[in-house]
Amino acid sequence: MSTAPDASGADDRASRIVLFDFDGVLFQGDSFSMFMRYRYQRSWLRKLLALLVMPWCLLCLPFSRWWAARALVHVALCGLGQQRYRLAAEDFADQLVRRPRQFHRDGLQALRRHVADGDEVIVVTGCEQVLAARLLSQLGLAEVGVIGSQLKPGWSGMRVTVHNVGRRKVQSLAAHGVKAWRVAYGDSMYDVAMLKQAREAVLVNGTPKLCKRVEKILGRSVTRVAWF
Repeated sequence: MSTAPDASGADDRASRIVLFDFDGVLFQGDSFSMFMRYRYQRSWLRKLLALLVMPWCLLCLPFSRWWAARALVHVALCGLGQQRYRLAAEDFADQLVRRPRQFHRDGLQALRRHVADGDEVIVVTGCEQVLAARLLSQLGLAEVGVIGSQLKPGWSGMRVTVHNVGRRKVQSLAAHGVKAWRVAYGDSMYDVAMLKQAREAVLVNGTPKLCKRVEKILGRSVTRVAWF
């Protein structure tokens, strides 16, 4: 059966789109959390402010770990405007990219193969977008698209506006005009929504238990890879 003419362009593009999560798939660890720890390590005042908001964080924990984490992020970014934040994030990325064994070599090789094959590669991540984009640029992958978490300036500093995890990843892709894709690489339950809509779902370094949970939700098998 032939494809309807008005859908052929979208289908052709979707057949070339490949999505990668970042943390746990390309990067070993949580890149934005590392940036936050770095910010706290460099300032006793931020540590003091964190202690002051700790009672609020403890009250939030039974209901939402994200509320508590968000409060600590806002403290870490207190006093930073948009330009100063960009400079701080890019400086940290430039340091981070030089650390040995910080990235999954196999993941970067797979991404580069997709780029060489002419695929449209997009990194869809919970990491903040400026930080993720700078890390990829420093790895020679500036041409790769990045859709990450978003910050905006507030009265006390930069504030989280979009936490790009779970179903939010699919929503963010749709906002950028991406509604279908061929392959998606993920490493956790947070990537299930993205994996579910892929023609081929790839789980990176997944435990047997995680693989079974993901396959049960997807209703089909996933491709499993072990990357170092």
